[in-house]
Amino acid sequence: MILQETYTLPNDVKIPKLGLGTWMIDDNKVADAVRAAVAMGYRHIDTAQAYGNERGVGEAIRDCGEPRDELFVTTKLDASHKDYAGAKAAIEGSLQTLGLDTIDLMIIHSPQPWGQFGGADRFFAGNVDAWRALEEAYEAGKIRAIGVSNFQKEDLDNLLENASVKPMVNQILAHVSNTPFDLIDYCKKNGLLVEAYSPMGHGKILDNAEIGAMAEKYGVSVPQLSIRYTLQLGLLPLPKTANPDHMKNNADVDFEISDADMETLKNAEPIKDYGDANVFPVYAGK
Repeated sequence: MILQETYTLPNDVKIPKLGLGTWMIDDNKVADAVRAAVAMGYRHIDTAQAYGNERGVGEAIRDCGEPRDELFVTTKLDASHKDYAGAKAAIEGSLQTLGLDTIDLMIIHSPQPWGQFGGADRFFAGNVDAWRALEEAYEAGKIRAIGVSNFQKEDLDNLLENASVKPMVNQILAHVSNTPFDLIDYCKKNGLLVEAYSPMGHGKILDNAEIGAMAEKYGVSVPQLSIRYTLQLGLLPLPKTANPDHMKNNADVDFEISDADMETLKNAEPIKDYGDANVFPVYAGK
């Protein structure tokens, strides 16, 4: 069962192969979602400072009834923090808001502040400063693993060349019809685990008739096919939902996609319009 399987990070920390994403789940509703997920076997919960729901996630982690060391909590340093002092304070802020002594994985949410995402300035110096704050918290035992999100090759090179602790994870947009294979290969070559957020393409994969037909052939849902696709690529999917039925469906992926069908999925027609998500830079193609 996928919920019991793990990947191993470069520092030997084990991370569950499937996580629950909590983006756009309100702080006053997220605790119920996390409790429901944990009750059905999820052990990996992904949040972020920018989501505004760390408090609720932490509440559920503390009172769900499972031992803390059996749960894996990820949060993200807000993309605006490109200086050491600001990042250091924000890390302490997440620990306080979550109400936890330790964060299992903390990552820089973006190499650039969201308002400048995709621009020419890659904020190399600022990312090194923010990374130093994460390294210190890691060395102090406040964070068990550290990584990044939305980092391209040049952003990774900047940290790999300047870090004393190498990034362990890169969390990126990756799904059927939009899989950045070159970046994924580069991450793997440098020892980073790749996490795939929006493995269903913000729901837009549901509109693809070819993928729907393939899912029907396997007797699974389109979300299950999409999640299985990322797993067979060696990625860690983070499907976001507050719906317990969807959580259960997303975790029921004990089947194998054939090599031929994987090739078809790798070459699926790219999504050109993410609908309401286009307001967010990562979906706008910046």
